[in-house]
Amino acid sequence: MPSCAARGFALLGLFVVPGLSAHADEVTICYNYGCYARAPVDYSEAQLDALHQLLAAAADAAAERDAISTVIGRMYAIAGEQTPVWRDKGGNYADGGENGKMDCIDHSTNTTAFLRLLQAHGWLRFHEVLDPLLRTRFFFADHWAARIRERETQKVYVVDSWFFDNGHPAAVLPVEDWLAGKTPNVQ
Repeated sequence: MPSCAARGFALLGLFVVPGLSAHADEVTICYNYGCYARAPVDYSEAQLDALHQLLAAAADAAAERDAISTVIGRMYAIAGEQTPVWRDKGGNYADGGENGKMDCIDHSTNTTAFLRLLQAHGWLRFHEVLDPLLRTRFFFADHWAARIRERETQKVYVVDSWFFDNGHPAAVLPVEDWLAGKTPNVQ
């Protein structure tokens, strides 16, 4: 898998974290690699209700992880209706120079902000949101991802939307698999 971000640049870009605004249904997202650009995304009551229904249908932690995957994809699709991130393609190289492109710094930051919005509403019953995680494989292959932890087992998972085009459900992988370099089946 190609590196998402250059070593050092990833550390600098991640800690300027957009996220929840004073308005509870607005998230500030970032894009154009390394959180270079920012924009607010408003989620309507109807959109939030639809996302909540997906999460509420989950009967256990595994089903909630599946729902989280879908919900994150839908949150990105909604963000794409309001910002140029609709142009984002999976990985780093299919984007070209498009305004709205996102690297793993952007994805991990935004996905964490989305997860925190869901958590703030009390809709994550089986998981809690953790800070993003850095994986370094070799010296130059840094990659960031959002993280959640299952409340009952304390098992940690990454929620990684970087692999796919905007609006596609996110990959949810056990952190140990992700740290070992495993990736979702990307077409």
